[in-house]
Order: sequence, then C-alpha cells, then structure tokens
Amino acid sequence: MQKLQSQGVHHITITGADRQSTIDFWEGVLGMPFVFEQPNLDDPDQGHLYFDPGDGRLITVFTAEDRTPKRQIVDQSQGYLHHLAFAVSKVSFDQAVDRLKERKIPNSGPKDRGFMDSIYFRDPCGMLIELASYRFEPPQGYTHTDVLHRAHLIRVAAGDDHIDKVHLADAIEALVADSAPSLSRQ
Repeated sequence: MQKLQSQGVHHITITGADRQSTIDFWEGVLGMPFVFEQPNLDDPDQGHLYFDPGDGRLITVFTAEDRTPKRQIVDQSQGYLHHLAFAVSKVSFDQAVDRLKERKIPNSGPKDRGFMDSIYFRDPCGMLIELASYRFEPPQGYTHTDVLHRAHLIRVAAGDDHIDKVHLADAIEALVADSAPSLSRQ
C-alpha cells in the first residue's frame, strides 16, 4: 500500500476569541503579520484571520465577537494539542522573557532542552505556546532535521539519555565529512 506523502505543514487553525484580542496577540505579541481575513466558510458567523509565522506558511484563527479571552488551561490530554512551538532567533530568544514581562505575560523562563532552548507561556485563550531557539546552525545543504537525526544516532550509540551539544557537534562534523571531499582522507 502506498503512502500519502506530506510536504510540510500547510497551516494550523486555532479557535480564538474576538478579532481584536486575536490580532493583539498573534501580531502584537508574536510579531506575525496579519495577512488577510475572510469569513469562516463553514460558519459565516465566525471570522477567519490569517497570520504569517515567519516561514511563509499560515497560522489561522477562527474568531467570534461574542467570545472573550479566558486564560484558562486548555485540555492537553490524549488526542488534544499540547502546545505550539515557534522558531525564534537567538537574539529574539534572549529578549523574550523581558518582552513578555513588559506585557505582563507569565512565562517559564528559559528551559535547557539540550539541542535547543525554550520558553513557555499561554495565549489569551489558555493554549500553551513555546518559543524555541536551536543551539546550532546546520551545515550548508543540510536541515536542522538532518543534524538532529545524525545526532540521535550518535546519542543512541553512546548510550546517552538525550541529544546534547556534544552529539550536535559530532553530527555536524560527520555530515560535513560525508559531503565535503578531502585529499587528506584518501
């Protein structure tokens, strides 16, 4: 049986509150340009707002003027969304805590994830948001996924618990060696 082959995330749609609080959060806090809006074609009583998260893809939010933001923790049990993670640069990550505090948005502070750093906080409706910053840049011609896959293989072979900096450095070195011929290795 043949597979359906995904070519990436097309968009993610979230149920939000009212139009203005949605714009205030997604563009005002997270800096995602508000690209366009139209009615929800399945429920014309709702708005459908489209934001660019920075990679040219879309985050969309259904809105309704009779809904107000409630910073309640949303269900994260089996079958539900746990959190959304957005990539940020190291310089943005380093300023995130202060910028969230300026807006009185409680957050986790920086968390060490071995191969990346993370900060967690909730959107106005209670959904958990993560800002993630990789600790490495992949070599030319490779993706972050390529490096993480190779680092995983190195980590497992070493019997280590999780990917950390040494595995990343070794993975990058191995990928470069695979792709760059050298006379000294002949």
